[in-house]
Amino acid sequence: MNQSPKRIHKILTDAVISGLEEIFFKNRKSDQVVGELLKSNKKWGKRDRSFIAETIYEVVRWWRKVAFVADVEKPEKEDLWKIVGTWFVLNDYELPKWEEFAEIDIEIIKERAIKAEETRAIRESIPDWMDEMGEAYFGYDWDYELKALNAPADVYLRTNTLKINRADLQRALEKREIATEQIAATDDALQLIDRKNLKTNEVFRKGFFEIQDAGSQLIAEFVNPTKGSFVIDACAGAGGKSLHLAALMENTGKIRSMDIDAKKLSELEYRAKRNGVKNISTVPIERETTANYAGTADYLLMDVPCSGLGVLRRNPDAKWKITADFVEKIQATQAKILRDYVKMLKPDGTLVYATCSIFPQENEEQVKKFLSDNPDFQLIEEKHLTPHKNGFDGFYMAKLKRK
Repeated sequence: MNQSPKRIHKILTDAVISGLEEIFFKNRKSDQVVGELLKSNKKWGKRDRSFIAETIYEVVRWWRKVAFVADVEKPEKEDLWKIVGTWFVLNDYELPKWEEFAEIDIEIIKERAIKAEETRAIRESIPDWMDEMGEAYFGYDWDYELKALNAPADVYLRTNTLKINRADLQRALEKREIATEQIAATDDALQLIDRKNLKTNEVFRKGFFEIQDAGSQLIAEFVNPTKGSFVIDACAGAGGKSLHLAALMENTGKIRSMDIDAKKLSELEYRAKRNGVKNISTVPIERETTANYAGTADYLLMDVPCSGLGVLRRNPDAKWKITADFVEKIQATQAKILRDYVKMLKPDGTLVYATCSIFPQENEEQVKKFLSDNPDFQLIEEKHLTPHKNGFDGFYMAKLKRK
């Protein structure tokens, strides 16, 4: 029996159009826009909210391909209805006879959908420069990596071992009808089986877990700090890795979580309190910070600013907001951070350099240049994670030892 076409509703489609306008024409991030939209109407049920969120993310993810099929070369705000309508047609929705969809020709869509498959950058919906960069580095594997980067990301939880172990956390979530499964790659991670709003859950409010990609969790384990040591997380942001380091150190020693964004550090302080973390202090990075902490850290983590091209599953709008010039400029920022912040590491200390990029310009090539300029360091180990090979977000990490 043929399945009935999926139906859509005007008020929900209006919300999708509004969200896309914010993302593409007001340069806002997808997750922020979707979060605000879902809070804007309390009458929307679970199915309505899922429709809005999934449609926005999928149109953003496949933006270039859908615009091509819609025969819109350079999309403007007035083209959003045509693009969304085209996405509906491609995904087997019943297209209502609304005035906004009057220009849509289903036969043309079918023809152009076939043509879109002929060019990889259009088929996989990425900019040309990114396709060229990926093919140059990954070769034949680039096709597989692209498919993985275009798949929605799984949700992973990190067990806060300061309060609970993984098995007990899994049982506590199961009692609340939240199904998870353990993964072998990391000791503390659980993979969520069905998507749910976890932050309103009592288990989360008590600080028993954090929502964190498994690949990201591997970075703190890669640092592998000893109990009682002095650790600096030099680009801490809101502190996901700092919190993990604190748990691995069992609340011993000292962690200084640093960032140039004071708001993110305030969020970290709140999260640390919920997690029961007592060995973290936040330090806003100012002109004298590196001098004040010169030669003090046993372990120095630098999860530096990067292109974010390893986490496109989670942030698909980055494909359309990052340029080849930005990737080149961010490399200079990374090199400067390495050069300036390494002063905080003590002799015989351990440096971990990390990014959420999958391309060598930001990763092993940065490390190679740093080692050339700093012969007192040696590379101990490096690790590459990619969505295709590991199933997690894309990360790079390198461990260096000061001789």
